[in-house]
Amino acid sequence: MKQTSHIQILIGIIALLSACGPSQREQAVGKINFAEKVISQGDTSSGLAILDSIKTLFPKANFQIEVAKNITDEIYRQQIDQKRMLLRETEASIIALEENFIKEKTQYDLFAQYIPTQQIKKRKSNSTFLQVNLDERGELYLSSTYMGKTQLNHNRIKLYDGIIQIESEKIPSDDPNSRKNDFLDYKWEKISFTEGRSDSLIQFISKYSELPLKCALFGQNSYYYFLERTDIEAIKNAYELSMAIRLKKTIQKELTELEKKRS
Repeated sequence: MKQTSHIQILIGIIALLSACGPSQREQAVGKINFAEKVISQGDTSSGLAILDSIKTLFPKANFQIEVAKNITDEIYRQQIDQKRMLLRETEASIIALEENFIKEKTQYDLFAQYIPTQQIKKRKSNSTFLQVNLDERGELYLSSTYMGKTQLNHNRIKLYDGIIQIESEKIPSDDPNSRKNDFLDYKWEKISFTEGRSDSLIQFISKYSELPLKCALFGQNSYYYFLERTDIEAIKNAYELSMAIRLKKTIQKELTELEKKRS
């Protein structure tokens, strides 16, 4: 009997201690304070997750649940304002960069094309040069165009200045991106580095745009020439415009997601 009585007393003490623990309101306040500390340290995502958990963990803490919602709403409002400002800045940058291009869409184009003003004449005259191609989606690639009396059958290029150099991937002769034609005594060739095969070349030109870059065409025969300053500028401008267009799309997507979370 005494042992049973002692057990009952112990159970009663445990129950009393449990009843004296922190209330849901107090626990929710602690969670809110912790969430704000996490956010102040730069981990906004984790802080928002903690605030969102309060309504589930402490359903009786009505006032604290509302406080957590208000803090969350304010954070999303600030993030939306920041994204809208960044979007305006990016759109202004796009408008400024577009001044270096003519935007057109022919019956053969699925998307509008940005034609660099520096390369308009070369495109019409089939000169030997490095052509940059950019569309309204921000898709960007280079084409190596050759016009001369010797058939090169070139399938790759190298850009260089001294020991600084980069070489492209090979474009097989049966690839749709490899084209050839004859104009009287002249041979015309064009290979296009699509599907990301131009990325490293474009970045190389943008990085070393101040150098007197040369271009070597390799195939059955070889051909070497200096990249003209106008072509280097056209490629660099196209790269910057492509990055701005892609950034705009990313910001718009993030903005839509934030507005959905806040609604």
